[in-house]
Amino acid sequence: MAALSTLILLLCAAKDVMPSSPHWKPTWPSYRVPVILPQSTLNLDKPQFDAEARLEVVSPCGPACHKSSPLPTYEEVKDYLSYETLYANGSLTETEVGIYILSNGGDGSRGRSRTKRQIYGYDSRFSIFGKDFLLNYPFSTSVKLSTGCTGTLVAEKHVLTAAHCIHDGKSYVKGAQKLRVGFLKPKHKDGSKGSNITNSAMPEKMKFQWIRVKRTHVPKGWIKGNANDIGMDYDYALLELKKPHKRKFMKIGVSPPARHLPGGRIHFSGYDNDRPGNLVYRFCDVKDETYDLLYQQCDAQPGASGSGVYVRMWKRQNHKWERKIIGIFSGHQWVDMNGTPQDFNVAVRITPLKYAQICYWIKGNYLDCREG
Repeated sequence: MAALSTLILLLCAAKDVMPSSPHWKPTWPSYRVPVILPQSTLNLDKPQFDAEARLEVVSPCGPACHKSSPLPTYEEVKDYLSYETLYANGSLTETEVGIYILSNGGDGSRGRSRTKRQIYGYDSRFSIFGKDFLLNYPFSTSVKLSTGCTGTLVAEKHVLTAAHCIHDGKSYVKGAQKLRVGFLKPKHKDGSKGSNITNSAMPEKMKFQWIRVKRTHVPKGWIKGNANDIGMDYDYALLELKKPHKRKFMKIGVSPPARHLPGGRIHFSGYDNDRPGNLVYRFCDVKDETYDLLYQQCDAQPGASGSGVYVRMWKRQNHKWERKIIGIFSGHQWVDMNGTPQDFNVAVRITPLKYAQICYWIKGNYLDCREG
């Protein structure tokens, strides 16, 4: 089984198509994406919804710790990618999956006291003001969850976020059954539609319009592994809204190696809790990576969890630049770097297997999920 697991990782690896031209553009690689299909679905008891919502995840297992972990077996991978589906009426199911490859991967002192801020030196975050920015792509793809986290629009009715925003690894959080997604819209005191209220020097006030969530998918890798280091790798969830949101969304994509990212940087926007009501944008360099995680020092605070991490690269097939979500901002890690504590903010990478799973959740047809 271990050999089969290794084979899966090799087959899922990128087929690099980076051009060697002196006029090189950062280009989206071509990936051979596996197929993940439901095999059986079991009804579970209704959850209690008794967990407290956590706006960040802390783990002491850093890059060296994750890189030294043994590769999961084929059966373990299937188990991690199986998933629970929570419905608005409180019912819950567990779905086992099959994976197919078609022809054509420290000492953080868990109890240590530390500040809540994850700001590295000068605070490099930018608050986004004014409807001309907030209501335009890519900032318009960021939404707020009623549990306090951030999400990203990835389809007409789907939002990608972090699993810990709705499930603490043991139980669903309070409010998960009546989960809502908030969209920033202009707030007009005089009751007008505000088509020409843009001459003021003051930023236009915004408000959230909320849409209920119809169902939520959470991978079993998070539920089974939250108590140990493997859980961090599966800290993602997909929400399906009760009605379309009618905004432009950002597609998901398989995360390229960090060395292929434009400038080695990533970008994301979220609703950090130290700036209530503001959408906060940031970008920074990737410091390290494992097969499942990106380690960086983007300034962030609780509330930004679940933000979609994206990059903009050249899409050769369409002959245009395209932004894609390549990860989900998860939380904070203290890492033992040669005996010295170092802290990172961590994002979960969208690997080929995770892409196949999330895409199937969105599309419901694996034939639409063959290109990562």
